[in-house]
Amino acid sequence: MSTEEVYVLRPFKLIALFCVFIALALDVVALLSPAWVTSAHYSLSLWEACKQFTNVWHCLSTLKTDWQVATLVLILTAATITLLSFLMSLISFCLGTYRQYYRVVAVLLFAAVVLQVCALILYPIKFIDSSMLKSYHEFNWGYGLGWGSAIFMLGAAILYCLRTDVYEDAYY
Repeated sequence: MSTEEVYVLRPFKLIALFCVFIALALDVVALLSPAWVTSAHYSLSLWEACKQFTNVWHCLSTLKTDWQVATLVLILTAATITLLSFLMSLISFCLGTYRQYYRVVAVLLFAAVVLQVCALILYPIKFIDSSMLKSYHEFNWGYGLGWGSAIFMLGAAILYCLRTDVYEDAYY
C-alpha cells in the first residue's frame, strides 16, 4: 500500500499581499485626489483649496492650517508604513524563508490602520468645526478612497495574523 500525501493550499498570505497592494494604491490615489470635499463652487483636497469666481478657479495651499497638515502627515505616515509592509511581505512571500516577518508586517499594518483612521476622523471634524463652507458640501471620492485603503489594510493585517502552519492533524 502506498501512502498518499495531501497538501492543503491556503493562499491567505497571497491574498494579504494583494490587499496591501490595493491599500497602497488607494492611499496614493487618495493623497493625490483633488476632491476630498466639494460643493458647487468649492473644492478642497489635502494639498489645496480651490474656489470658483466667474468661471475661473483660484487655488490656495491648505498647508497653513494645523489640522490639514496633521491629516496629511498622518496619511503620509500610514502610506509609508504600508509601503514598507508591502515590500517586507513581498520579499517574505517570494523567498518563502522569512515567514517570521509576517507578524511584523501585521503589526505595521495595524499601526497604519490606526494612523489612517485617526486622520479620516480628524478631517471631517475639523473641517466642520472650521466652518469653511456655509453651504451644502459633500465628502467626495478622495475621502472615500482613504477609507477604502484603511479597510484593505485592516483586512491584510488580519490575514497576516492567521497561522497557516498549524494543522488539525489531531482531529483526524
